[in-house]
Amino acid sequence: MRTDRRSRLMTWLFLAPTMIGVGIFVVVPIVGSLLLAFFRWDIITSPRFVGLANFTELATDRTVGISFLNTAVFVAVAVLAQLCIAMLLAVLVQSKMPSWMRVFFRSTFFFPLVLSAASVSILMKYLFNESYGVINWALSLVGIPAVPWLTSPQWAMVVVIAVYVWQNFGFSFLLFVGGLSAIPGDVYEAGAIDGATGWRRFRHLTLPLVSPTVLVASVMAIITALQVFDQPYVLTRGGPGDSTRTVVMVIYESAFRQLEFGRASAIGLVLMLLIMLVTAAQFRLARRFVFYQ
Repeated sequence: MRTDRRSRLMTWLFLAPTMIGVGIFVVVPIVGSLLLAFFRWDIITSPRFVGLANFTELATDRTVGISFLNTAVFVAVAVLAQLCIAMLLAVLVQSKMPSWMRVFFRSTFFFPLVLSAASVSILMKYLFNESYGVINWALSLVGIPAVPWLTSPQWAMVVVIAVYVWQNFGFSFLLFVGGLSAIPGDVYEAGAIDGATGWRRFRHLTLPLVSPTVLVASVMAIITALQVFDQPYVLTRGGPGDSTRTVVMVIYESAFRQLEFGRASAIGLVLMLLIMLVTAAQFRLARRFVFYQ
């Protein structure tokens, strides 16, 4: 009994730092944010309870509506591009090639994810600069006039999506590489006997067998994309106009520029509920489209 007590005591002692850290830096802020959503507070004056007023105002707030629309467009395009590029490269890397080349490509494709999003966005801002950017300089060599990448509403979102996908597809790529590596070789051998090659092999063998990995990759990609902030903030500051302003940018501006912490918390709560609904819908659809061996 004394040994069991010591074991339990040691277990709680080892868990205590993590539990305290999670409680202080995760649980308390979440609870505080949920409560603030029903108050008006600017740090200077005392919080004032307003009930659901913060939420009802969001329904008529033009900036909030545009930010949710921009975020939806961003998620739809960026996640689809990220998953397709990652899957394509994973299939190519897992094809017949020397092992050292596989290691090289895995490291190369994952490397952008190691860099901070802010530093990558600062670099890309110079590359896509209309006046002295390398991209427009390269286009001028073939007679194409300078493109207003970051000052045009049409091109700004394209650049933000491209930079985001370039930096983040490496994570999905590694997930797909792991999923493809787990497929037994005899499955492909049996498929080859039945005439499954090329696209048919990918459509009827590879994709169903790797579908659980696709589910995990898509869930994580959508959750991350819904919270995008660094790339649009550094590249365009949400402009031109509101063409690249995302939900998290509005939360940041409401809280730390306008000092409307109640409004920011309300938007954050709506975004959290949206993430939960989208994730639940994905797992619901997974019952029909995900194949488990």
